[in-house]
Amino acid sequence: MKKILAIMLAALMIFSFAACGNDDGGDKTTEFKVGVIHIGNPADGSGYSYAHDQGIVAMQKNLGLTDAQIIRKNNIDDTNAAATKTAIEECIEEGCNIIFGTSWGYMETMAELAEQYPDVIFSHGTGYMSNDTNFNNYFGRIYQARYLAGIAAGLKTQTDKIGYVAAMDITNSEVTGGLNAFAMGVQAVNPDAKVYVKVTNTWFSVDLEGQAATALLDLGCDVIGQHCDTTAPQLAAEQAGVWGCGYNSDMSPDAPGAHLTAPIWNWGVYYTSATQAAMDGKWAEFGNYFGGMKEGFVDISPLSSLVAEGTAEKIEEARALIVSGEYDVFQGAYIDADGTVIDKDIVDNQGNVVIKAGEKLSDSTITGGINWYFENVIAQ
Repeated sequence: MKKILAIMLAALMIFSFAACGNDDGGDKTTEFKVGVIHIGNPADGSGYSYAHDQGIVAMQKNLGLTDAQIIRKNNIDDTNAAATKTAIEECIEEGCNIIFGTSWGYMETMAELAEQYPDVIFSHGTGYMSNDTNFNNYFGRIYQARYLAGIAAGLKTQTDKIGYVAAMDITNSEVTGGLNAFAMGVQAVNPDAKVYVKVTNTWFSVDLEGQAATALLDLGCDVIGQHCDTTAPQLAAEQAGVWGCGYNSDMSPDAPGAHLTAPIWNWGVYYTSATQAAMDGKWAEFGNYFGGMKEGFVDISPLSSLVAEGTAEKIEEARALIVSGEYDVFQGAYIDADGTVIDKDIVDNQGNVVIKAGEKLSDSTITGGINWYFENVIAQ
């Protein structure tokens, strides 16, 4: 009888242990849900929302989540606070533990809802707002990749006129900093070239982005760069028989006769680590995120066969200096023809010194305080 009782007790302990293990694993692998709010539709196959969704797909695969655990809300206008709130609350009602808002305009609504729903994690892409508990922001040093794309543009242009379609004006540091980085890359290899910027005042508009690109082409620009969401500027460049540098994803499939390269994101780097931290109950340790080329978070798409001779070599030279920390874009320095970093004042297009030789801008200034155009930029 004692032996039988011992066997039964051991079996019961094993069963209880297994049940606890299954419950714990179930919390992480079957009950945890991730919401994501897109300004566009990932089904477009390229551009901003597509690039973000590729990161979500990578995270899902890395963490072994099912399709049912990913809740997507597509085509949510980030200028419509009511639509944004509805999309987020729908995610909460469907049981999402963490919600990623991918566009600038979602920021204030997410900040408000984070206060109302303290048990849900809100993670906002771009912008600057956060709290110390359940709301952070994530972005990256995409300006590093834009600098490299600027090198490709500067070496390719034949008219020394390069166009740039910008989503927002000089008051938006994210857009303006990226434009300046691109212009600095242009100047590094082509001191005679100018960068003409046309602002759309919207993050996502096929029509306005195409119109802005056409206006720049009419000025004689023969390379079109962009900080906007769609492929419209690259399609306009291809139709005009010139070249372009896209954004967010490799746009060569869309404009194979024009596309040189594009600054791109590997959003999966962030989405995987952020979701894992939330699943492990370690969100409080995570904080805001601002990764760069060194972390593999940003880069450029593979150079197309259309780039000028010597482009790959110049880009790799700059990349190595950036990754090693010997050079970063927003410091008072430049890379000379021999690949040496030389201290020098950075000057805006009004003749003002905006970064003194040898100094570096802080991350807070890069994300929120660049409200000037680099010296070779001409606003339209």
